[in-house]
Amino acid sequence: MFKRKRTAEPYDKETLKPTIRASICTGEQVAGFKNLTTGKFTEIMVIRNRRDMEEFLLRYGISEADIKKEW
Repeated sequence: MFKRKRTAEPYDKETLKPTIRASICTGEQVAGFKNLTTGKFTEIMVIRNRRDMEEFLLRYGISEADIKKEW
């Protein structure tokens, strides 16, 4: 009934890299940002289909070429 407006928190392009973490066993994918100095991964959203991926890309203004995939 009521839609919540989703706003993206800006990310620091100098210290954070957009990353997709994928499970080898289940194939589950999670989009987020990896801190380049500490290596800590911050989960943003689960990627279930192409629409979720496009939403993540649009929300943060990044291209698919900028995303690193980790297994």
